[in-house]
Amino acid sequence: MVRALITLCLTICALATPVVAETKANTLFGAKADGSNQPPHAIGTYAKGCGAGLVQLPETGPTWQAMRLSRNRNWGHPEMISFLERLSAQAATQPGWKGLYIGDISQPRGGPMVSGHQSHQIGLDADIWMLPPKRLNLSRKDRENLSSISVRSKDQTAVNGNFTAAHIEIIKAAALDPAVDRIFVTPPVKIEMCKTATRKDKKWLQKVRPLYGHHYHFHVRLKCPDGSRLCQTQKPTVAELSKNGDGCDETLNWWVTDYLNPPKVAAPAKPAKPAPKKRGARDYTMDDLPKQCAKVLAAQ
Repeated sequence: MVRALITLCLTICALATPVVAETKANTLFGAKADGSNQPPHAIGTYAKGCGAGLVQLPETGPTWQAMRLSRNRNWGHPEMISFLERLSAQAATQPGWKGLYIGDISQPRGGPMVSGHQSHQIGLDADIWMLPPKRLNLSRKDRENLSSISVRSKDQTAVNGNFTAAHIEIIKAAALDPAVDRIFVTPPVKIEMCKTATRKDKKWLQKVRPLYGHHYHFHVRLKCPDGSRLCQTQKPTVAELSKNGDGCDETLNWWVTDYLNPPKVAAPAKPAKPAPKKRGARDYTMDDLPKQCAKVLAAQ
């Protein structure tokens, strides 16, 4: 009888205890308006981590403007900010380019974004618009409404007339920078660059990696900076990817053939079990991130 009463009490108490769902990491990081007062440190992976001591790219500089300011994603590791400053200065030497329009870098403390953007979590990724800046005095409203340009044809198999020699020179300048690990571009851009590639270009061109999307911007990813011992290098590394040269081989054509029109395959005899749903950045809780990210979130 006593045991039954204890069991009943425990059941009632359990029902009376409120169940609080753990707040998603993207909500917590998205709520931070400023960087943490900590030494700069990239923590975790590009797609699952955070950034301590990130600094803000000034909204406007001599050769750049940060776009979509309402997102508050113009924060990065100091190495990234320095890189964008020097690349934009090089871009300003190209005909018709005043510098660069810079899209997303990271949130003030990195981490997953409310929008679900999978990368850009440790302050070492930046999106650079394909649109050549004609002026660098855009208002905040202008920066919300102006759109970049696509450099890809409608059928996604080639570049269009928006893609110029200046784009190639700017991407080349980025790839030649020793801080850069890799650059993601729409596959037709890589194909176009391979058409005029020489042996001298192998060293930098292998950093330029084809990836779906990326036709309104190119995405630069830096290496883990010295001293960021908690930063995890992306695998496979560019060196491993480039063992066969500059990436201008027959596999590149897959992006404009089978990727766009996958070959038909016979249906399996028995229905396969549905694959478990892959968890994305929107689903991460703090338990999914490196434990040091909790300290970044709590820091002044």
